[in-house]
Amino acid sequence: MRNDTKCIHAGYTPGNGEPRMIPIIESTTFKYESSQAMGDLFDLKASGYFYSRLQNPTCDMVAAKLAALEGGTAGMLTSSGQAANFFAVFNIANAGDHIVSSSAIYGGTFNLFQVTMKKMGIDFTFVAPDCTEEELNAAFKPNTKAVFGETIANPALTVLDIEKFVKAAHEHGVPFIIDNTFATPINCRPIEWGADIVTHSTTKYLDGHDSAVGGAIIDAGNFDWMAHKDKFPGLTTPDDSYHGIIYAEQFGKEGAFITKATAQLMRDFGSIPSPFSAYILNLGIESVSVRMKRHCENGQKIAEFLEAHDKVAWVNYPGLKSSRDYALAQKYMPNGTCGVVSFELKGGRQTAEDFMGHLKVAMIATHVADAHTCVLHPASSTHRQLTDQELEDCGVSPGMIRYSAGIEDVQDLIEDLEQALDQI
Repeated sequence: MRNDTKCIHAGYTPGNGEPRMIPIIESTTFKYESSQAMGDLFDLKASGYFYSRLQNPTCDMVAAKLAALEGGTAGMLTSSGQAANFFAVFNIANAGDHIVSSSAIYGGTFNLFQVTMKKMGIDFTFVAPDCTEEELNAAFKPNTKAVFGETIANPALTVLDIEKFVKAAHEHGVPFIIDNTFATPINCRPIEWGADIVTHSTTKYLDGHDSAVGGAIIDAGNFDWMAHKDKFPGLTTPDDSYHGIIYAEQFGKEGAFITKATAQLMRDFGSIPSPFSAYILNLGIESVSVRMKRHCENGQKIAEFLEAHDKVAWVNYPGLKSSRDYALAQKYMPNGTCGVVSFELKGGRQTAEDFMGHLKVAMIATHVADAHTCVLHPASSTHRQLTDQELEDCGVSPGMIRYSAGIEDVQDLIEDLEQALDQI
């Protein structure tokens, strides 16, 4: 099946007389006929469910759909995109380890890496997404365990050269982890370009309706953990908390990463979405291929309108031929990128805030990438905790406006922008 069809059918196949829609299994616990049957589940000798803090059937059905869309072998849902990125890194990196990351990433992820995980003893080196191969390779250390990046950076809209980062990661014997939130598997499937682990904030386009916070991790099933046994002891040596199970041996390349993240990290941190949230997410996924086309069409027209306006200092949108990332966008996302446009007005920060106050259709909101058009000033909100230098490293200027085009009539959106611009 092609992805448009997988959005509807993947992950769940109802039997005769069974519900057509993915059922909501709103239960914390599951009944078994014997203690032995449950014991086999706790020992990971059998598949099934015993407590929804680790796994739930509804969540797993939706995760299976996302794995199919991304072209992976296994997937899991988390309670948020932040949890997904944390789990993806922490699953293979411990205190004393090191990660290489693109600097052009979401501010919340930057804080997670630079502040919180640093307190846990994990060191990060941030490199510019347009760094040379020599500069990228120089960032690696003997204790490097992964490379991280975003397909389209939020909100800088930098398009990552996936193959360059994959090549460096694999030459150093580590996996490449990529956050594919803005592109979605409709516009980009990073696994086809060599990525090993794909994460999502499903709160954004995949849900698409401001309804449920969530995240996801998809494993490509291609990275050979046993070939780099010394680097990844968590996957290649016995886990004492599960009677000495070795994940990479028992579950292979295709299932080791997600099994460990579920059995160990989800067990201990419990960052699982509710079955109802997973059900809501599935409803969003069913229409995401249709919505992404409209988001991209609207984003392109709005970017072109803003670029031609004399009160606009600059516009950044990967679909514009003037974008420095236009060639990369055409390579990795020839059918469109996303509906998010970053721009700055002449007059800087104060002018940006005045302009946003005049908008009538676009709403000022923390959110991004959904059916409603949203607008945000990152420097005073999502990236507020960063220093000016850190803002610059993330590709965020003090006056930048992040405009997320929804699926409304684009002419209404342009007229809304016009009247707001007329008042500044």
